[in-house]
Amino acid sequence: MAEKACWEYQGDPERPALLVQFANGRIQTPENIKFTLYKNNANEERILRAKTKRLSYVGKNFTPEALNSSSLCRYYVGVRNKETGKMQVFDAEQYSMQPIIEKSSTEDRPVKDTSEPEYKSYREKIDALIEAFGTNKQKRALSSRKMNKVETAIITQEVTKAADEIIEKRGTEDLLQEVVSRKEELWYSPFLPQCYASAKTQEDVYKFDELISPEEYAVLENVAAAFKNITPEELQEKVDKQEYSSYVLKELQDIKHAKDIDRQARALWYIELLMKICQSKTLKRKELFALGCPGIIVSKIMKNFTANTIKNEIVLNRITSTMKCKIMSHVVALALHVSDFSVDLTLLQRDLKLRETRVLEIAKAMRLRISSRYVFNTISSSERHKFGALELPLPIYKPNFGNRRKK
Repeated sequence: MAEKACWEYQGDPERPALLVQFANGRIQTPENIKFTLYKNNANEERILRAKTKRLSYVGKNFTPEALNSSSLCRYYVGVRNKETGKMQVFDAEQYSMQPIIEKSSTEDRPVKDTSEPEYKSYREKIDALIEAFGTNKQKRALSSRKMNKVETAIITQEVTKAADEIIEKRGTEDLLQEVVSRKEELWYSPFLPQCYASAKTQEDVYKFDELISPEEYAVLENVAAAFKNITPEELQEKVDKQEYSSYVLKELQDIKHAKDIDRQARALWYIELLMKICQSKTLKRKELFALGCPGIIVSKIMKNFTANTIKNEIVLNRITSTMKCKIMSHVVALALHVSDFSVDLTLLQRDLKLRETRVLEIAKAMRLRISSRYVFNTISSSERHKFGALELPLPIYKPNFGNRRKK
């Protein structure tokens, strides 16, 4: 009587056993074969690679032959236990392994094509897998990256070509000097007035027409008339009441000796306005109109020297610390034209209520030559003041970022 046998299904269709068949015959030493399986979980495509000492093989489950075979039948593998007589059955997937014929290294070897490297990088191998198994999204990303790589190479080639033409046309020394000049200007704040470092005269380094435009200069005639026609008695009254800043009062004492009294008066009126708004935390248009500002001046002040913030759904025009520095730099630039290009920085610093270190930083950024000297006050005593002078050629101050102490 034959022994009874029974079988039980233990398979998992998502993890089938792999049945391989080599197209060129039987492998003599199957224990020495190294198998590697690559799979794409999104569409169940798989590639099986086998490597021996002599040849490499590859099999795919998504070739036309494999798809026809799998659609007609299903494969199983049974493992029978001789002692119990039971057999466990597993799902299986068949692969037809085709040999990969590598080119020989003999004298018949063709000329090496540099466009396809013999050894692929890790990135290139991953790209090949994405092309074979990747999702549509991954394939689109790969195609986009390759296009960007081509465009970058074209741009680099064009930039290199243009650079060679510029170097040939202008010369290396000229370009190096331009690079040095640009590096020197990089650390200067964009809030400073426009500086023309290559100007031939002091007047053109910080142009007066850019600090006060011709339109603004024209409307200042009426408001600056009080400065232009001030009498000694009126000036003394202003000094006693401290109605104006110390710098403006000092310059008004000598305004009658100025080369252009009208221009001096308008510049001093504008400086006094900037000093007053520098003391505010927020600024409103009606406050400027109350000071007698013409409309064009009000618009410029609100646009260039205030920062917009929102508080309780209300837009506020604030005088931030950055804007205070911007105001200070414009005051210094105008004061240079008023004071024959040498300005008392200590006096301006006290009027604007800023720290001395901040004022000196601004003066150095504006490329003024800093000096110290004693100044006598009204009670026959003297104190040391910092002065900033505009001298040609302009001095160069390198940024000192690394010397600050850590707190």
